[in-house]
Amino acid sequence: MTEVVNLVYLTTSVEVVGLSSWTLHDVPDQRGRSVIITGGNTGLGFQTASMFVDKGADVLIACRDAARAAAAVDRIRARGPRGTVRAGSLDLADLDSVRAFAHEVLAGQERLDALVNNAAVMWTPLARTKQGFESQFGTNHLGHFALTGHLLPLLLRTPGARVTTVTSLAQTQGRIDFEDLNWRTRPYSTGAAYGQSKLANMLFVLELDRRLRAAALDLTVTASHPGWTSTELTRHSPAFLQRVSRWIGMRPDKGALTTMRAATDPGAPGGSYWGPRRLFETKGHPGPARIVRRAQDTAVAARLWAESTRLTGVGFPLAARTGQTG
Repeated sequence: MTEVVNLVYLTTSVEVVGLSSWTLHDVPDQRGRSVIITGGNTGLGFQTASMFVDKGADVLIACRDAARAAAAVDRIRARGPRGTVRAGSLDLADLDSVRAFAHEVLAGQERLDALVNNAAVMWTPLARTKQGFESQFGTNHLGHFALTGHLLPLLLRTPGARVTTVTSLAQTQGRIDFEDLNWRTRPYSTGAAYGQSKLANMLFVLELDRRLRAAALDLTVTASHPGWTSTELTRHSPAFLQRVSRWIGMRPDKGALTTMRAATDPGAPGGSYWGPRRLFETKGHPGPARIVRRAQDTAVAARLWAESTRLTGVGFPLAARTGQTG
């Protein structure tokens, strides 16, 4: 219950300055652009994929459930969009699957204009990924860390490419426990594990942005959060929170606008963070969001990068150009 109270509290404890009216009409034409969206078969990911395709992009939905992916593709195609959509098999909880998916993309695509790291699991009971990582940290952070690293060469070859990672207000409650990242010794807390994974997302975005800037490379890295949006992601959360989410949460098509702004707005610089602008960043049109102090700790970010590289075995091709390890 403490976790529920904390999550409700954090949605009313974030300062917001100003309002924004950025809408889908502000999304630039996406024709000729290639986009990959993880978890694009449902919820925010599905809405994000639909918006990209409606704007003319060629979208690859990456998810582990082939049947649901096919159904999502059919639903998007039925809209008669300007772009194209297809599905690919990706299980972020299995680094072998991540590697295989990335290699297929690298072999079959000449460009990648946008990678949207959207997929997530939330408040799940204690479980392990194929490689033995705690499922929320392993899926939400390590899976996307590895995927981004594998696809980085293609992103760097594509002028103006962008990586957008979807995090959460729950990062406000997150702590990175380097002594027990995978919950081997401490009592398991579903909410704390989710918060750790979402804080890790933000630390990763900011650290990757710093490394790209140091190398003077043309790749923009941004982050977003959907505020309080009602999706099936909350299915493992307490019943009370599910009811509250259905009552006050935004529709997924509204929540996805923060992702779209982070991923497409030409004015969104590297290292920027986007979220809803009303009611303490829980709902409304997308605008700049507040980056929590913990996410700005460069020492923690560098250590998390090193640990993520060690755990996944994935190094980023920035090392030879910047002199940095990993």
